[in-house]
Amino acid sequence: MAAAAYENLKLHTTPEKFYFEACDNGCNDVLTIDRVSNEITLGVKKDVPPSAVTRSVYGIMGTIRLVAGMYLIVITKKQKVGELFSHSVWKATDFNIISYKKTVLHLTEMQMLDNKTFLAMLNNVLNTDGFYFSATYDLTHTLQRLANTSPEFQEMTLLERADQRFVWNGYLLREFAAQPELHRFAVPVIHGFIIVKHCSINGKYFDWTVLSRRSCFRAGVRYYVRGIDSEGHAANFVETEQIVQYNGYKASFVQTRGSIPFFWSQRPNLRYKPKPQISKSMNHESLSNIAALGQQIALHAMDGFQRHFDSQLISYGKQVIINLVDQKGPEKSLEQVFSKMTASLGNGMVKYCAFDFHKECSRMRWDRLQILLDRVADQQDEFGYFLVDPEGKMILQQDGTFRTNCIDCLDRTNVVQSLIARRSIQSQLQRIGVLHVSQRIDEQAEFEKIYKNSWADNANACAKQYAGTGALKTDFTRTGKRTKWGLVMDGWNSMIRYYKNNFSDGFRQDSIDLFLGNYVVDEADNLAFLHDQKEWRFLALPIIMVVAFSMCIICLLMAGDTWTETLAYVLFWGSASFGTAAIILFNGKEFVDAPRLVQKEKMD
Repeated sequence: MAAAAYENLKLHTTPEKFYFEACDNGCNDVLTIDRVSNEITLGVKKDVPPSAVTRSVYGIMGTIRLVAGMYLIVITKKQKVGELFSHSVWKATDFNIISYKKTVLHLTEMQMLDNKTFLAMLNNVLNTDGFYFSATYDLTHTLQRLANTSPEFQEMTLLERADQRFVWNGYLLREFAAQPELHRFAVPVIHGFIIVKHCSINGKYFDWTVLSRRSCFRAGVRYYVRGIDSEGHAANFVETEQIVQYNGYKASFVQTRGSIPFFWSQRPNLRYKPKPQISKSMNHESLSNIAALGQQIALHAMDGFQRHFDSQLISYGKQVIINLVDQKGPEKSLEQVFSKMTASLGNGMVKYCAFDFHKECSRMRWDRLQILLDRVADQQDEFGYFLVDPEGKMILQQDGTFRTNCIDCLDRTNVVQSLIARRSIQSQLQRIGVLHVSQRIDEQAEFEKIYKNSWADNANACAKQYAGTGALKTDFTRTGKRTKWGLVMDGWNSMIRYYKNNFSDGFRQDSIDLFLGNYVVDEADNLAFLHDQKEWRFLALPIIMVVAFSMCIICLLMAGDTWTETLAYVLFWGSASFGTAAIILFNGKEFVDAPRLVQKEKMD
């Protein structure tokens, strides 16, 4: 059993120090942070002065240096999600960022402004829904990984043994990690989605959980982080585990999603769907020359691709890639390259399955998803799932996973993952005796409603964290069919995505890079780039376009003395409007909100 983190803490504050008192039964430990020297030490309760100001907190997220000096981030509110194997799982719902310094008067006016900007970035990340933790259970590992560990691993603290891919406060806890005696005061926090439901079928009660873990490697927002990095970490990589608990049985089924794992980008440029660009370091020839492209990939890109799938094979076993991108139009080249690279890998443990989701399901023919499920059914039966009996004996292990992607790894991906997971849970519930052999899961109306809504909630959470809005196509996930209202909501969410992706995602990307330590604040740095003002044309051109378009409408509504005069005015203002719009679109990349802290082009 891992050494649990302290669940109940009191923060005692004095002008000189922070004292974290462990309030769990029988505890005498106090963690002390010196606000002047920044030193972190372990003491006892008698060290806390009576004059300290006291408040309850529910966890330490960690510490970070900004322009004004060090800051402490604590969890101030939590909400119980449910229990996993009698361990409480919590959602962190509010945080507090506390300065070590008692005043910021030592800063210049510009430094104060910089510090305020960085604080806004931290709050931007903390206000993104989906931070979860447990003081007694390791949320970063799947059931199968935990079952296949050594006794020494089981004795480690949660911080020490956590899968670093999914610890979103790993950078913030770096000082705690370096001092083993402090580990029980530090709780690893994951970002993603967790739902725990108490369900009943045939009068038999069981707990059902969906747990999605977002990777903090190559983390970011939709258009600024695509593909992989040189280490093979994929953008928007999410590990989703479905867990069933019944009468001592524990069953688990794992799937992953992640951006198409080679070097490509899709920078926002004011167009509704920017054209994906495959990295020039991979391809010095025309994209139309697929044969030459394959040679270039072999020379320039296979290393990152190989690393990605080496990691997948080590972590999850055999791989079936389900690629849902369009096989025509802008996405076509991505599908072709992905197919060729998988073939070049020459690994029998990695299979490739392309399914043009939009083409196959066009005109609301969503029943055609059964074609895909039938195509991968044999592999799913081969992979199986993880199962432990009430005595703790391992009956089955999952021998492989489906790695699903579309271009965003959000909407289409979630629909397919939910269908694959349904097929798995049907088998699990039959095996452990909840369902009769002849019963189907989709015939259980009460559970089916819970199942569909939970997977739709999972889709919304993953989409908000990556794209800034709820997921598309959730009407199908919730109801099993496409609806007109669902199409309307998809249109609305698409509009919101367009605005955020073009005009606010640069700041959101900077916020994530700061939070995860991809950018480290140095007081000696010149931070003038944080406040670079756009040139006059970036404000003038949109104003000219709006004025010209408005005048065009006015001329149409208030006709002149002759139709030729009206036509001349309409043509003039219409030409001015469309001409300005064309100039803006041509220079689209200059008008969008771009990241400033880390140059994504260099990272790619």
